[in-house]
Amino acid sequence: MDCIKKKELACFAVKARMGTVESVYCAKAGHPGGSLSICDVLAYLYNCEMKVDPKNPKWEDRDRFVLSKGHAAPALYATLALKGFFPVDDLKTLRKSDSYLQGHPNMNKVPGVDMSTGSLGQGISAAVGMALGAKFDGKDFRVYTILGDGEIEEGEVWEAAMFAGNRQLDNLVAFVDFNGLQIDGTVDEVNSPYPIADKFRAFNWNVAEIDGHDFDAIEAALENARNTKGRPTCIVMKTVKGKGVSYMENEVGWHGKAPNDEEYQTAKAELDKALQELEA
Repeated sequence: MDCIKKKELACFAVKARMGTVESVYCAKAGHPGGSLSICDVLAYLYNCEMKVDPKNPKWEDRDRFVLSKGHAAPALYATLALKGFFPVDDLKTLRKSDSYLQGHPNMNKVPGVDMSTGSLGQGISAAVGMALGAKFDGKDFRVYTILGDGEIEEGEVWEAAMFAGNRQLDNLVAFVDFNGLQIDGTVDEVNSPYPIADKFRAFNWNVAEIDGHDFDAIEAALENARNTKGRPTCIVMKTVKGKGVSYMENEVGWHGKAPNDEEYQTAKAELDKALQELEA
């Protein structure tokens, strides 16, 4: 990937982080930590990988995206807004009673959302169904989903993984956001799902393990996925929870709370500085 494209993606990711922090701050509630950790992969998917049309969100031949870890909705909303699916200013209405941007994605109200999610484990099951449907209908669209590493403690995840591997759904890519933290502690202490990569391999998945903040690594893993036939692909991304905001990084307490006024100003200053340095 050339330097110009990489810088464009980095700028987009920083703006998505800005939108994430602002929306959660305005809502006085939300899940910033696990939203910030996936902004880089969302930047790549929506700018380089997926066939989508903001002017026609229900385009039949579009690629599908399912946010299985639905509580990370602020990052998805910020990404969709930056891509023109709806106004960026609407991010400030997150979780308000009269807003279409609620705490978890709603496919019936939010342009660009392909599946309503929130109950952990169900998103990947829906993604598997979409990929199977594409095979039945002879469609060439691809399906992408992001799971949390805490989420994969859910048994339903492994039923879906077993089915996808058995049905050779090579039009499906599942990302695991491996930031090591969940709502009440470290993933290994709560209910260890390790080794993640080996488990997916055991279910006949093609697996890549990457740095989830490295655009070159994301690009290479997705190219590998497109070239892999007869197996779905799992990309295990090592990430930093709270990425981009110093006091949130690798802090489990930021799984599900909003910054106060002072914390918001600190986060905004850090992200503004990061963007200015990229755009210099």
